[in-house]
Amino acid sequence: MPVFRYRAVNPAGELAVGELDAANENEIVDRLRDQGLMPMQIAHAAGATRPAGTAPGASTNRRRRFFESRSVTGDQLLAITRELATLLRAGLPLDRALEILIGLAPTPAVTDLLQGVRDDVRGGKALSQALDSRSQVFSRFYVNIVRAGEAGGALGVVLQRLADTMERNKELRESVKSALIYPVILIGVAMVSVALLLVWVVPQFETTFAQAGRALPLPTLVVVAVGKFMRAWWWALLVGVVVGIGWFRRRGRNPAVRLARDRRMLTAPLLGDLIAKVETARFGRTLATLLANGVTLLSGIAIVKETLSNSVLAGALEGVIAKLREGKGFGRPLAETGLFPRLATQMILVGEESGKLEEMLARVADVYDREVQAAIKRFLAVLEPALILGLAVLIGGIVFSILLGVMGMSELVV
Repeated sequence: MPVFRYRAVNPAGELAVGELDAANENEIVDRLRDQGLMPMQIAHAAGATRPAGTAPGASTNRRRRFFESRSVTGDQLLAITRELATLLRAGLPLDRALEILIGLAPTPAVTDLLQGVRDDVRGGKALSQALDSRSQVFSRFYVNIVRAGEAGGALGVVLQRLADTMERNKELRESVKSALIYPVILIGVAMVSVALLLVWVVPQFETTFAQAGRALPLPTLVVVAVGKFMRAWWWALLVGVVVGIGWFRRRGRNPAVRLARDRRMLTAPLLGDLIAKVETARFGRTLATLLANGVTLLSGIAIVKETLSNSVLAGALEGVIAKLREGKGFGRPLAETGLFPRLATQMILVGEESGKLEEMLARVADVYDREVQAAIKRFLAVLEPALILGLAVLIGGIVFSILLGVMGMSELVV
């Protein structure tokens, strides 16, 4: 049986570490709970084995420090949130729960973060105040959810809901990223193939073409010239790419440029539909979570606006907030923007009129999670053949231009 290493907490809040053999992780969880322990982390012990005579963690810790992130990642923040919720719901006091999380911290960055929060809490600050002073890690959405949990006296339950929301949003992002892996690989293969043809294959024919003493066809001349340029100025191309990426990123920080770019992306075929659905799912789930934890609708929309990555959709919420303050409701002004999917706005309008806005927003998020998956499939169904066809035309054009030159030489021989 495989051996698992676990970290758990006993009813007194003390950390217990050990190893157990079991068929799977679920069996470990059940056995730990039978012993009165609350499992926090479970992992295969095989990955942590070391040669005899080696100090515990001597080489693995060095490698981990070399490759680990120097900041707190989104995955680490999700783990912190879920583990803190588990400890608080088990009845541990906040400072003791934070102390345990410090012992479980996977990186120095997480350790420093949790130690700072613990010190602030012990100094008399509320958890939300301690988190708010670290806005580079904890978003306004996160802080407001925690503040609502403190006000309601159910911080553990609220943190559990927050962790669930963060995980669903993460799954949504990962589904989009995973769908883009194949097109990115395909584009990379295309670039490498073209570079090999121009830098290595084309030069094999240049000497032959030069010895023929015959004027080459225009396509062949173009391909030969491009090949010569790439061999001589490859370093300039790399510098140009790096400078171009830097310029594009710097220009993207300009609000006017970003607004124009986001507007073009929203109106792009297929891609615009996908972006709108991703943002709608995020919008619905985040606002539903805020409302469920006692945040007012006005404050919730203002917070959600900051979580949207598309500046056009975020800007549209400014007008919705203004009309909501004037007493014109939420669903109708949202529909009047014309930017959010009609189904979503109609569902929100029905939820508002029936007094079940929070429930309807959660349904909107679920509906558009599924819609995103369908939109990704449609997008890839068009993108992948287009990329393959483009690659075939590009490489075929290079090969055809070389064949034109070879055919010209054959005519000269005849």
